[in-house]
Amino acid sequence: MTDFDRRTLLKAGLAATGGVALGLGAAGTGPASAAPRVDRTLAKGLGVPWGMAFLPSGNALVGERDSGDVHVVKRGGGRHRVGHLDAFSQVSSAGESGLLGLALHPGFDTNRLVYAYLSTSHDNRIVRFRYSGGQLGKRELVLGGIPMNLHHNGGALVFGPDGLLYASTGDGEVGDRAQSRSSLGGKVLRLTPDGGVPASNPFGNHVWSMGHRNVEGITFDRRGTLWASEFGEKETDELNQIVRGANYGWPLVEGGDGNGGFRDPLAEWSPTSTCSPAGIAVAHSRAWLGALRGECLFSVLLRGPDAGRKRKHFAGRFGRIRQVKRAPDGSLWITTSNRDGRASPGPGDDRIIRVALG
Repeated sequence: MTDFDRRTLLKAGLAATGGVALGLGAAGTGPASAAPRVDRTLAKGLGVPWGMAFLPSGNALVGERDSGDVHVVKRGGGRHRVGHLDAFSQVSSAGESGLLGLALHPGFDTNRLVYAYLSTSHDNRIVRFRYSGGQLGKRELVLGGIPMNLHHNGGALVFGPDGLLYASTGDGEVGDRAQSRSSLGGKVLRLTPDGGVPASNPFGNHVWSMGHRNVEGITFDRRGTLWASEFGEKETDELNQIVRGANYGWPLVEGGDGNGGFRDPLAEWSPTSTCSPAGIAVAHSRAWLGALRGECLFSVLLRGPDAGRKRKHFAGRFGRIRQVKRAPDGSLWITTSNRDGRASPGPGDDRIIRVALG
């Protein structure tokens, strides 16, 4: 156990916290996990592939953050461009805006609806369009007015088991927004497929949880539990279980506060240079997170006496890893992010890589 882990356990008070943050070395010393192995590179030459949504065929729609181009990436490898969404990118300033998350409507087989989270010059917004006949239809606004800035734009989308759309937002570099129930910034949002407010939302608006700095990854596990990755400022990155109406503390708290009244993370990374978690998927009872500054894939045990225990995979092998998605066949698709203005791209960057588990 590292000195940081001892401090974290003391701070969290063990009995009072819902999660335990146990750090491991590069190889890990925890319980045996589903051993990930690289199966193949599915696509090359992309520019910051960010949003990803699997089609019924097992192929995936993939959006490039900065160009706004949308591609179909085939499950056996190869890609072709199918359209474009206008989005406001600030990659020349190492910014984080652009075409971000993608998600299919639960009724996609019949309605062909795809949802996208994207930036304009003045806000972040959720739009939808139809993907039919290999083409993107006209986009329709679902929800606008989400704070946008150079950094902290959030951007993840996922439909829940309840048929509702969940979206993660950043604070737009204004931390106080995260503690305001009336602001869409620094939140996980929950909305109807048409953009309305579900009657069971905790505050009578789109807000589902609050106190977030910048969440770029959200996903449901098979039990219907919602998990989110969150960037810390300088001290602590987080893996959080998202609960209705909960407050996760930012900017008053970074990481857990034990008995302080905010919801504590299940797992933490400190300092933030060790991780910077972006995309997230759940498979084999573990969360799998892409680490940007950490340049690896992390797995975190989600339940049992060792919940929160972390392992590091592929350290330094691919550079910055951004998106992680569980494919219909049980594999993970991960994307590199070496053309985002914060790294030196290598041959073939950016790539989409299929990772087999077990």
